[in-house]
Amino acid sequence: SGTVPNSIDFSSGKNADLQGLSSLGVLDKIVAYAGQDGLKVILDRHRPDSGGQSALWYTAAVPESTWIANLQALATRYKGQDTVVGIDLHNEPHDPACWGCGDTATDWRLAAQRAGNAVLGINPDLLIFVEGVQTFNGVSGWWGGNLMGVAQYPVQLNVANRVVYSAHDYATSVAQQSWFSDPSFPANMPGIWDKYWGYIFKQNIAPVWVGEFGTTLQSTVDQKWLAALVSYLRPTSTYGADSFHWTFWSWNPNSGDTGGILKDDWQSVDT
Repeated sequence: SGTVPNSIDFSSGKNADLQGLSSLGVLDKIVAYAGQDGLKVILDRHRPDSGGQSALWYTAAVPESTWIANLQALATRYKGQDTVVGIDLHNEPHDPACWGCGDTATDWRLAAQRAGNAVLGINPDLLIFVEGVQTFNGVSGWWGGNLMGVAQYPVQLNVANRVVYSAHDYATSVAQQSWFSDPSFPANMPGIWDKYWGYIFKQNIAPVWVGEFGTTLQSTVDQKWLAALVSYLRPTSTYGADSFHWTFWSWNPNSGDTGGILKDDWQSVDT
Protein backbone atom coordinates (compact mmCIF):
# COMPACT_ATOMS: atom_id res chain seq x y z
CA SER A 1 0.00 0.00 0.00
CA GLY A 2 2.93 2.35 0.49
CA THR A 3 4.61 1.71 -2.85
CA VAL A 4 5.24 4.81 -4.99
CA PRO A 5 6.09 4.41 -8.70
CA ASN A 6 9.50 5.72 -9.75
CA SER A 7 9.25 5.88 -13.54
CA ILE A 8 6.58 8.52 -14.23
CA ASP A 9 7.73 11.41 -16.43
CA PHE A 10 7.07 14.66 -14.56
CA SER A 11 9.26 16.82 -16.84
CA SER A 12 7.73 19.96 -18.41
CA GLY A 13 4.67 19.72 -16.17
CA LYS A 14 3.61 16.30 -17.44
CA ASN A 15 1.45 14.08 -15.21
CA ALA A 16 1.22 16.73 -12.50
CA ASP A 17 -1.92 15.09 -11.10
CA LEU A 18 0.06 11.91 -10.36
CA GLN A 19 2.70 13.65 -8.26
CA GLY A 20 3.08 12.02 -4.86
CA LEU A 21 0.50 9.31 -5.47
CA SER A 22 1.06 5.71 -4.47
CA SER A 23 0.79 3.00 -7.12
CA LEU A 24 -2.76 2.29 -5.96
CA GLY A 25 -3.52 6.00 -6.21
CA VAL A 26 -2.36 5.97 -9.82
CA LEU A 27 -4.51 2.91 -10.47
CA ASP A 28 -7.49 4.81 -9.01
CA LYS A 29 -6.83 7.63 -11.49
CA ILE A 30 -6.72 5.20 -14.44
CA VAL A 31 -9.97 3.51 -13.38
CA ALA A 32 -11.71 6.87 -12.85
CA TYR A 33 -10.57 8.19 -16.24
CA ALA A 34 -11.61 4.99 -18.02
CA GLY A 35 -15.03 5.26 -16.38
CA GLN A 36 -15.50 8.83 -17.61
CA ASP A 37 -14.93 7.59 -21.17
CA GLY A 38 -17.24 4.60 -20.78
CA LEU A 39 -14.39 2.11 -20.87
CA LYS A 40 -14.54 -1.01 -18.71
CA VAL A 41 -11.53 -2.36 -16.82
CA ILE A 42 -10.40 -5.91 -16.17
CA LEU A 43 -7.69 -6.02 -13.50
CA ASP A 44 -4.90 -8.46 -14.36
CA ARG A 45 -2.59 -10.09 -11.84
CA HIS A 46 0.20 -10.17 -14.39
CA ARG A 47 3.06 -11.24 -12.13
CA PRO A 48 3.63 -11.74 -8.38
CA ASP A 49 6.34 -9.06 -8.16
CA SER A 50 8.34 -6.76 -10.43
CA GLY A 51 10.94 -9.45 -11.12
CA GLY A 52 9.05 -11.47 -13.69
CA GLN A 53 6.23 -13.84 -14.46
CA SER A 54 5.76 -17.04 -12.50
CA ALA A 55 4.63 -20.47 -13.65
CA LEU A 56 2.39 -20.93 -10.61
CA TRP A 57 0.12 -18.43 -8.87
CA TYR A 58 2.51 -18.28 -5.90
CA THR A 59 6.25 -18.08 -5.31
CA ALA A 60 8.52 -18.55 -2.31
CA ALA A 61 8.27 -14.81 -1.65
CA VAL A 62 4.55 -14.43 -2.45
CA PRO A 63 2.45 -17.27 -0.99
CA GLU A 64 -1.07 -18.14 -2.09
CA SER A 65 -2.48 -16.40 0.98
CA THR A 66 -0.96 -13.08 -0.16
CA TRP A 67 -2.26 -13.58 -3.70
CA ILE A 68 -5.80 -14.12 -2.46
CA ALA A 69 -5.61 -11.27 0.07
CA ASN A 70 -4.43 -8.89 -2.67
CA LEU A 71 -7.22 -9.95 -5.03
CA GLN A 72 -9.75 -9.42 -2.24
CA ALA A 73 -8.27 -6.00 -1.45
CA LEU A 74 -8.71 -4.89 -5.07
CA ALA A 75 -12.24 -6.30 -5.19
CA THR A 76 -13.01 -4.30 -2.04
CA ARG A 77 -11.36 -1.13 -3.35
CA TYR A 78 -13.48 -0.99 -6.51
CA LYS A 79 -16.72 -2.46 -5.20
CA GLY A 80 -19.61 -0.29 -6.28
CA GLN A 81 -17.68 1.10 -9.27
CA ASP A 82 -19.16 -0.46 -12.38
CA THR A 83 -16.05 0.50 -14.39
CA VAL A 84 -14.21 -2.53 -12.98
CA VAL A 85 -16.01 -5.56 -14.40
CA GLY A 86 -13.63 -8.39 -13.58
CA ILE A 87 -10.30 -9.75 -12.46
CA ASP A 88 -7.91 -12.00 -14.43
CA LEU A 89 -6.61 -14.11 -11.54
CA HIS A 90 -3.10 -14.90 -12.81
CA ASN A 91 -1.26 -14.35 -16.06
CA GLU A 92 -0.11 -17.33 -18.14
CA PRO A 93 0.12 -20.30 -15.78
CA HIS A 94 2.57 -22.80 -17.27
CA ASP A 95 4.51 -25.97 -16.46
CA PRO A 96 4.46 -27.37 -13.82
CA ALA A 97 0.92 -25.96 -13.49
CA CYS A 98 -1.67 -28.64 -14.24
CA TRP A 99 -5.42 -28.64 -14.85
CA GLY A 100 -7.45 -31.26 -13.04
CA CYS A 101 -4.57 -33.29 -11.59
CA GLY A 102 -5.85 -32.71 -8.06
CA ASP A 103 -2.51 -31.65 -6.54
CA THR A 104 -3.26 -28.55 -4.45
CA ALA A 105 0.24 -27.20 -5.09
CA THR A 106 0.03 -27.32 -8.89
CA ASP A 107 -3.62 -27.68 -9.96
CA TRP A 108 -4.44 -24.27 -11.41
CA ARG A 109 -8.11 -25.10 -11.82
CA LEU A 110 -8.48 -25.70 -8.08
CA ALA A 111 -6.50 -22.55 -7.25
CA ALA A 112 -8.70 -20.50 -9.57
CA GLN A 113 -11.75 -21.79 -7.71
CA ARG A 114 -10.27 -20.83 -4.33
CA ALA A 115 -9.31 -17.34 -5.50
CA GLY A 116 -12.45 -16.81 -7.58
CA ASN A 117 -14.71 -17.64 -4.67
CA ALA A 118 -12.68 -15.37 -2.38
CA VAL A 119 -13.18 -12.47 -4.82
CA LEU A 120 -16.89 -13.20 -5.30
CA GLY A 121 -17.30 -13.26 -1.52
CA ILE A 122 -16.36 -9.57 -1.60
CA ASN A 123 -18.15 -8.61 -4.82
CA PRO A 124 -20.44 -11.23 -6.41
CA ASP A 125 -20.93 -9.03 -9.50
CA LEU A 126 -17.35 -9.37 -10.77
CA LEU A 127 -16.41 -11.63 -13.66
CA ILE A 128 -13.64 -14.12 -12.89
CA PHE A 129 -11.24 -14.51 -15.82
CA VAL A 130 -9.36 -17.81 -15.75
CA GLU A 131 -6.51 -18.42 -18.17
CA GLY A 132 -5.43 -21.86 -19.30
CA VAL A 133 -2.21 -23.73 -18.58
CA GLN A 134 0.59 -24.88 -20.88
CA THR A 135 0.14 -28.66 -20.84
CA PHE A 136 -2.89 -30.94 -20.43
CA ASN A 137 -2.65 -34.74 -20.79
CA GLY A 138 0.74 -34.38 -22.46
CA VAL A 139 -0.43 -31.85 -25.06
CA SER A 140 1.36 -28.50 -24.79
CA GLY A 141 0.67 -25.05 -26.22
CA TRP A 142 1.12 -21.40 -25.35
CA TRP A 143 1.56 -20.37 -21.72
CA GLY A 144 -1.98 -19.78 -20.46
CA GLY A 145 -3.34 -20.90 -23.83
CA ASN A 146 -4.32 -24.50 -23.13
CA LEU A 147 -7.92 -24.83 -21.90
CA MET A 148 -8.43 -28.43 -23.03
CA GLY A 149 -9.04 -29.45 -19.42
CA VAL A 150 -12.22 -27.39 -19.09
CA ALA A 151 -14.31 -30.08 -20.79
CA GLN A 152 -13.59 -32.57 -18.01
CA TYR A 153 -12.77 -30.17 -15.17
CA PRO A 154 -14.71 -26.90 -15.47
CA VAL A 155 -14.07 -24.12 -12.97
CA GLN A 156 -16.98 -24.22 -10.54
CA LEU A 157 -17.64 -21.05 -8.52
CA ASN A 158 -20.17 -20.26 -5.81
CA VAL A 159 -21.89 -17.69 -8.04
CA ALA A 160 -23.27 -18.90 -11.36
CA ASN A 161 -22.31 -17.32 -14.70
CA ARG A 162 -19.16 -15.57 -13.47
CA VAL A 163 -16.44 -17.65 -15.15
CA VAL A 164 -14.85 -16.32 -18.35
CA TYR A 165 -12.11 -18.52 -19.79
CA SER A 166 -9.19 -16.58 -21.24
CA ALA A 167 -6.68 -17.91 -23.76
CA HIS A 168 -3.46 -16.32 -25.03
CA ASP A 169 -2.41 -17.05 -28.60
CA TYR A 170 0.62 -15.78 -30.48
CA ALA A 171 2.63 -15.98 -33.67
CA THR A 172 6.24 -16.74 -34.49
CA SER A 173 7.52 -13.36 -33.29
CA VAL A 174 6.88 -14.73 -29.78
CA ALA A 175 7.83 -18.40 -30.29
CA GLN A 176 7.67 -21.25 -32.78
CA GLN A 177 4.94 -23.88 -32.53
CA SER A 178 4.56 -27.05 -34.57
CA TRP A 179 1.39 -25.87 -36.31
CA PHE A 180 3.20 -22.99 -38.07
CA SER A 181 5.21 -25.48 -40.13
CA ASP A 182 2.22 -27.71 -40.96
CA PRO A 183 1.94 -27.96 -44.78
CA SER A 184 -1.72 -26.95 -44.55
CA PHE A 185 -1.01 -23.73 -42.59
CA PRO A 186 -2.99 -21.50 -42.12
CA ALA A 187 -5.97 -23.74 -42.93
CA ASN A 188 -5.03 -25.93 -39.95
CA MET A 189 -5.43 -23.09 -37.42
CA PRO A 190 -9.20 -23.17 -36.79
CA GLY A 191 -8.85 -26.81 -35.75
CA ILE A 192 -5.98 -25.92 -33.42
CA TRP A 193 -7.96 -23.10 -31.81
CA ASP A 194 -11.05 -25.32 -31.53
CA LYS A 195 -8.99 -27.91 -29.66
CA TYR A 196 -7.28 -25.61 -27.19
CA TRP A 197 -10.07 -23.14 -26.31
CA GLY A 198 -12.61 -22.51 -29.08
CA TYR A 199 -14.77 -25.51 -28.19
CA ILE A 200 -15.70 -23.87 -24.88
CA PHE A 201 -17.53 -21.08 -26.67
CA LYS A 202 -18.83 -23.20 -29.54
CA GLN A 203 -20.33 -25.76 -27.13
CA ASN A 204 -21.82 -22.96 -25.02
CA ILE A 205 -19.90 -24.05 -21.91
CA ALA A 206 -18.85 -20.50 -21.04
CA PRO A 207 -17.71 -17.24 -22.65
CA VAL A 208 -14.18 -17.17 -24.07
CA TRP A 209 -11.99 -14.06 -24.07
CA VAL A 210 -8.75 -14.12 -26.05
CA GLY A 211 -6.98 -11.90 -23.53
CA GLU A 212 -3.74 -11.61 -25.47
CA PHE A 213 -2.84 -12.00 -29.11
CA GLY A 214 -0.39 -9.98 -31.15
CA THR A 215 2.59 -9.93 -33.48
CA THR A 216 5.10 -7.58 -35.06
CA LEU A 217 3.68 -8.70 -38.44
CA GLN A 218 7.26 -8.91 -39.75
CA SER A 219 6.97 -12.42 -41.21
CA THR A 220 4.51 -13.73 -43.80
CA VAL A 221 3.60 -16.56 -41.43
CA ASP A 222 2.58 -14.04 -38.78
CA GLN A 223 0.51 -12.04 -41.23
CA LYS A 224 -1.33 -15.17 -42.31
CA TRP A 225 -1.79 -16.21 -38.66
CA LEU A 226 -3.38 -12.89 -37.71
CA ALA A 227 -5.69 -12.87 -40.73
CA ALA A 228 -6.82 -16.40 -39.87
CA LEU A 229 -7.35 -15.56 -36.20
CA VAL A 230 -9.36 -12.41 -36.95
CA SER A 231 -11.57 -14.44 -39.28
CA TYR A 232 -11.97 -17.14 -36.60
CA LEU A 233 -12.95 -14.65 -33.88
CA ARG A 234 -15.61 -12.89 -35.93
CA PRO A 235 -19.21 -13.87 -35.27
CA THR A 236 -20.87 -16.04 -37.87
CA SER A 237 -24.46 -16.95 -38.53
CA THR A 238 -23.78 -20.27 -36.78
CA TYR A 239 -23.56 -18.49 -33.44
CA GLY A 240 -25.99 -15.66 -34.05
CA ALA A 241 -24.74 -12.25 -32.97
CA ASP A 242 -22.56 -13.75 -30.25
CA SER A 243 -18.82 -14.13 -30.74
CA PHE A 244 -15.50 -14.62 -29.06
CA HIS A 245 -14.32 -11.61 -27.11
CA TRP A 246 -10.77 -10.32 -27.22
CA THR A 247 -8.17 -7.72 -26.31
CA PHE A 248 -5.13 -7.19 -28.53
CA TRP A 249 -1.61 -7.18 -27.06
CA SER A 250 -0.69 -4.45 -26.95
CA TRP A 251 -1.65 -0.79 -27.20
CA ASN A 252 1.83 0.50 -26.33
CA PRO A 253 4.63 0.03 -28.89
CA ASN A 254 7.38 -1.13 -26.53
CA SER A 255 6.33 -4.74 -26.03
CA GLY A 256 9.39 -6.49 -27.45
CA ASP A 257 7.78 -9.62 -28.93
CA THR A 258 4.82 -7.92 -30.54
CA GLY A 259 5.12 -4.17 -30.88
CA GLY A 260 1.82 -2.37 -30.45
CA ILE A 261 -1.15 -0.68 -32.02
CA LEU A 262 0.71 2.61 -31.56
CA LYS A 263 3.92 3.27 -33.48
CA ASP A 264 7.14 4.16 -31.67
CA ASP A 265 6.14 7.83 -31.40
CA TRP A 266 3.30 6.71 -29.05
CA GLN A 267 0.93 8.82 -31.18
CA SER A 268 0.40 7.29 -34.63
CA VAL A 269 -1.78 4.21 -35.06
CA ASP A 270 -0.21 1.33 -36.99
CA THR A 271 -3.11 0.64 -39.33
